[in-house]
Amino acid sequence: MTGNEEVVVGTEGRTGRLILNRPEALNALSHGMVLRIEEALIAWRDDPAVETVVISGAGERGLCAGGDIRAIYEDARGGGTESADFWRDEYRLNALIARYPKPYVALMDGIVMGGGVGVSAHGTVRIVTERSRVAMPETGIGFVPDVGGTYLLALAPGELGTHLALTGTAVGAADAMLCGLADHFVPAERLDRLTTGLAQSSVHDALAAHVGQAPPGRLASQREWIDHCYAADTVEQIMDRLLASGVAAAQEAAATLAAKSPTALKVTLTAVRRARGLGPLERVLEQEYRVSCAALDSPDLVEGIRAQVIDKDRDPRWSPAALADVTGEDVARYFAPLGIDRELRLPAVTDSFQEVPW
Repeated sequence: MTGNEEVVVGTEGRTGRLILNRPEALNALSHGMVLRIEEALIAWRDDPAVETVVISGAGERGLCAGGDIRAIYEDARGGGTESADFWRDEYRLNALIARYPKPYVALMDGIVMGGGVGVSAHGTVRIVTERSRVAMPETGIGFVPDVGGTYLLALAPGELGTHLALTGTAVGAADAMLCGLADHFVPAERLDRLTTGLAQSSVHDALAAHVGQAPPGRLASQREWIDHCYAADTVEQIMDRLLASGVAAAQEAAATLAAKSPTALKVTLTAVRRARGLGPLERVLEQEYRVSCAALDSPDLVEGIRAQVIDKDRDPRWSPAALADVTGEDVARYFAPLGIDRELRLPAVTDSFQEVPW
């Protein structure tokens, strides 16, 4: 398949292929890309010729680095609503992927962050390689994990998801599988043969021929201090435990947190903990939509993107600048109802619908 479109859509044998095709932007998702993926998935849902969907990214650097945050920056600066419209359609796509009735195979090679996690980690079969770097790094730009990220991280063992959500740490193949963000390891050199196999045979048979053992990860050996420190009730208490642990990696995590938006950290901790009790993915996506819309009106989102992406001075001036200055009322504002006309409302389903026979 070839093409100049931002998403190359086509079929190969038994598979429907989606190739994110903005390699110069690390395949960052535009609104048009989200709508094109949704259109293809709906068309293939009842097409008997398409047995499996495979999503991958063009270029050598990764599947997808996330949403187009430069566009979000300009929209937020101008007080627009385009980002809210984008998120509405993006989160709707995330739910569609999670409930898709056919195997949805995501090739999570290279960088997979933010919105890239949203179009991959909700799929049926999630493939990582030795080059995979999977992360939800939103707190570093004054934002909060979205695209169902708080749902996925809330389900991770112990407090691993809290650690990843707050620090934005990128993990490799073994740790992505440990945290429930991926299912199988396939060496990068075998991906082309895997996609050929998927076009010719069942998912089970194609995987059996190519799945291997992932290189060792890091998080399993760090569970003791992660579970202890991140079980604290507040971000301030988490910081205190990290600093007092006597573990070098924990103290490095504390330094990482100290550079993040204080407001984003407190909202993220609340969002992940609330996600644990909200039920299915759809309810969490609805919460994330409220949080994202509130973030659009906050000074930290614009400032974070400016510092990290626009000016690249890596010196954001957060407001408030200290954790102690972020009040409970400040956090609660992110979870307040948007009003009946603005809420994201997704169909009520149960998690049992995630079971896809293949």
